[in-house]
Amino acid sequence: MSSAAAVTSTTLPPHGVEEKTVLEELYLPILLADRVIKSAQEAESSKQDCSDLAKQLDRLSQMLRSAVRLAISTPLYDRPLRRIASEITKNLDRARTPVRKCKKHSGVFRQVFCITTIADFRKVSSLLESSIGDMKWLLSIFESDGGAHLSLPPIASNDPILAWVWSSISAVQMGQVKDRDGAANQLASLALDNDRNKKMIVEEGGIFPLLKLLKEGASAEARIAAATALFNIGNGKQRVRLIVEALETSMIVGVLGDSPIKVQISVANLVARMADLDDYAREEFMRLNVTRPLMSLLSNHLDLEVVSDKPVKTSIPSLFEMNQRLAYKNIKSNYNRDSSSHGGAHNKKRLMETPEVQLKLKVSYAEALWKLSKGSLSNSRKITEMKGLLCLATIVEREKGELQFNCLMTIMEITAVAESNADYRHAAFKPNLPGGKAVLDQLLRVIQEESDPKLQIPAIRSIGCLARTFSTRETRIMVPLVCHLGNKNVDIATEAAMALGKFACPENFNCSQHSKAIIEFNGVPPLMRLLRSGDQAQLQGLVLLCYLALNAGTSKALVQARALNALERTARSVLAQHPEMKGLVAKAIHLLIRYQAEATLSRQSLAS
Repeated sequence: MSSAAAVTSTTLPPHGVEEKTVLEELYLPILLADRVIKSAQEAESSKQDCSDLAKQLDRLSQMLRSAVRLAISTPLYDRPLRRIASEITKNLDRARTPVRKCKKHSGVFRQVFCITTIADFRKVSSLLESSIGDMKWLLSIFESDGGAHLSLPPIASNDPILAWVWSSISAVQMGQVKDRDGAANQLASLALDNDRNKKMIVEEGGIFPLLKLLKEGASAEARIAAATALFNIGNGKQRVRLIVEALETSMIVGVLGDSPIKVQISVANLVARMADLDDYAREEFMRLNVTRPLMSLLSNHLDLEVVSDKPVKTSIPSLFEMNQRLAYKNIKSNYNRDSSSHGGAHNKKRLMETPEVQLKLKVSYAEALWKLSKGSLSNSRKITEMKGLLCLATIVEREKGELQFNCLMTIMEITAVAESNADYRHAAFKPNLPGGKAVLDQLLRVIQEESDPKLQIPAIRSIGCLARTFSTRETRIMVPLVCHLGNKNVDIATEAAMALGKFACPENFNCSQHSKAIIEFNGVPPLMRLLRSGDQAQLQGLVLLCYLALNAGTSKALVQARALNALERTARSVLAQHPEMKGLVAKAIHLLIRYQAEATLSRQSLAS
C-alpha cells in the first residue's frame, strides 16, 4: 500500500470519515471481476452466455488495471474515477447472481430455483457494457493528459453537465498548458449559468485545481480564467467559506503582490466578492495582510505632500504645522517604498499599460478595500496604520466616477467601524491628524459641492458615524447637514436627519449643544416637512424631533412650528411599525407638554 499512499485526492471526505485511497477504490472491483470470471469459466449451463460475459469482464478488468497503473505513476483527478469505480462494483455484484446459477448444483429442487434466463444475461451484459463505456471515457481523459472531452460517459447520460464538469476539472488539473485556460473558462461559464452548476463544481472537487491554476498558471489568460471561475462560483457565503477552508487563501494574496496587471484585476475582484459575502474571509485576508498590496498600489503616483505658501514662523503653533507637513511627506515615501517591494518585475509592465487598464486596476483595488473594511475593526486599523485615510481622501478629491465612489464607500465603512469602537475612533479621526482632517475636509466638500446622491449619501452617513468626535465649535459640519434636511431628494434628507440624530442623541456628550445648534441653524421647518414624507423619512425625522424635544424643548422654534402636534400625529403611524420607539416618543411628548404648560403659566403671571 505504499504506492497507494502516494496518490493524492483533490476532494475532502466528510468530517470524521477517513476516505479510501484511489487504489483502494480500484482494488475491490478488480477482485470482484476476477472472481466472477472464474465463476463464469466453471459454469455448467448457459456456457455461451457465461463465456460472453467473461469476455466483457476481462475487458473491464484490464481497463481497471490500466487505471491503477496511471494512479501509481501520476496524481489523478480522482472524483469521476471514484464514482465510476463505485458503480462498477455494484454492476459486478449484479453479474455474480446469474453466473452462480449456472454452476453445478445437487438436487432437482435447487436446480429448479437456479434457472437463469436469457433476459438475466442481457440485463447484466448491458450493465457491464455501460461500465466499459465509463472506463473508456475515463481513460481517454487520463491518457490524453487531461484534455477536455465532449463525449458523454454512460454514468452521466441523465446529467450531461456532470461529464462536462468532470472533463473541465480534469483538464484544469492535468491538462496541457494550452488546454487549462479553456477548461477554466468553461467552468466559469458553467458556474455563471445557475447555482446547481456552482454546487456541482464544488462537490466534484473543482476549487483546489482552480486555486492552483490561479497561483501557478503558465499564462496570464489561464490565471484570469481561474480567478473568473472562482469569482462566479463564490457568489454565496457557503461556497466562499469552502474556498477559504481549502487553506489556500494565501495563494490569492500572493497573486496580488506579483503578477500581471490584468491578473491582479481579476484577483482583486475575487477578494472583494469573498470579503463582501463572508466575515471569516475578511479576517483571513486581514491575517495575510492583503491590505498592504492593495493600499500600496492604490497610492501609486499620488502626490500626498501638502504645500504651504505661508512664510516660515518660529512659534510653537507654526512648528506644529511643520510637523504635520513632514508627516505628509513621510506618508508619501512610505507608499513609494511599499509599492516598489510588492510589484516585482511587473511594476515596469504596469507602467506600460494604458491609463484605462491602470484605472480599472485601481477601481478593483478600491472595491476590495471597501469590502474588506466592512464591519472589520482589524482591516480598518490596517488601512489606518498604512496612512490609508490620507490616500482615500486624496482620491476622493481628485478622481471621478467609480474609483471616487469606491474610495468614498471605503471611508464610509471605516467610519461605521469607528462609530462602534471609541478607542479606534479617537486614534484614527482626531481633527489634528493629517488623515482624519483630510477625510473630514473631503466629506464636507462632497456634501456641499457634489450633486450626485450616490456620493452625497455615503458622505453624510460618514459624518454621522463620527458625530461623537466633534466639539460644539464645529459649526462648519452642522450647517451643511441642516441644509440637506430640506433637500428635494427624500433619501438625502432622510440621511441628513439620521446623521443629525447621532449628534443630538443622549449617547453624544454634546447632545444639548448640538440640538440647540440644529434649531439655531433653522433646522426645524425642513424637519417638519420631512415628517410628511415616506415611512423611512418619517421614522428618522421623528427620532430627530424627539431628541430635539428632550434637549431643547423650551425652544420657541419648536413651539412656533407646532412640534407637539407634529410629534403626536407622526407617532401614530410610526409606532405601529416601530413599537420599540414608544418610550422615547412618550418622554418627548411629556416634556413638550410640560414646557408649553410652563410657558403658558409664565405668560399669564406676567399679564397679571
